[in-house]
Amino acid sequence: MASFKKYRVGSKFKLSQIDPGDTAFCEGDEAAQREEVDAMALELDDLQNLLHAEGRRKVLLVLQGMDTSGKDGTVRWVFSRTSPLGVRVAAFKAPTEEERARDYLWRCHAVVPRNGEIAVWNRSHYEDVLVPVVEGWIDKAQAKQRYAQINDFERLLVETGTVIVKCMLHIDKDEQRERLQARIDTPGKQWKFSMGDLEVRTKWSAYQRAYENALAATSTEHAPWYVIPANSKRHRNLMIAQLLMKTLRQMKLKAPAPDPALKGMIVK
Repeated sequence: MASFKKYRVGSKFKLSQIDPGDTAFCEGDEAAQREEVDAMALELDDLQNLLHAEGRRKVLLVLQGMDTSGKDGTVRWVFSRTSPLGVRVAAFKAPTEEERARDYLWRCHAVVPRNGEIAVWNRSHYEDVLVPVVEGWIDKAQAKQRYAQINDFERLLVETGTVIVKCMLHIDKDEQRERLQARIDTPGKQWKFSMGDLEVRTKWSAYQRAYENALAATSTEHAPWYVIPANSKRHRNLMIAQLLMKTLRQMKLKAPAPDPALKGMIVK
């Protein structure tokens, strides 16, 4: 099995060091890879059941990436066998008027995972150190302040029982072009396309710099970032499933001890 060390963001991180076309976590042929994703999905279901039974800790999976990087697809495949009762997905879109009237982390705290739950954030609080930076709504000093606030927010979550897994789905500009074109050319997928996607695409380099700075500033010991090469959808799914499975295994989850009062009980 490939190592995650290369993909964990450190203080001297450069996004260009990670090849979006990397497929290090793909082994065997396509059929074998699909079987592996399915097998891991089943194990994730078992691990989530233990997380729920233990009822003390929780997991937050953060998915960030450029448009078409595969956040929806990750949720669909990685959690394909997991009970929907134990996994809750929150999608972060442009802030509403109600949300803009409060601090930028207000809407995030409302959807943190409960005890025994896995929460998946499709985009996240990191939108507030990406879009405002690229659009020039906040300056460098304000961005630096937000990085520190995010680190404090995540430390609070960790210290109160949340294990955080942060994944940046990394695709290249050519791959995004192909995926956007496929949406345009496929009537059944046109609902996924927005003209705004093309405007954001013109700022590709600025977003890459914003991601690089944000990841380097907020990859901490308590909540590290991992860059997921995502040109290959199957590789993306395999890598994230393995990372999540590894994280849950390391938690050494245990079901509650048997109730002595139930020993020998016969249901009639």
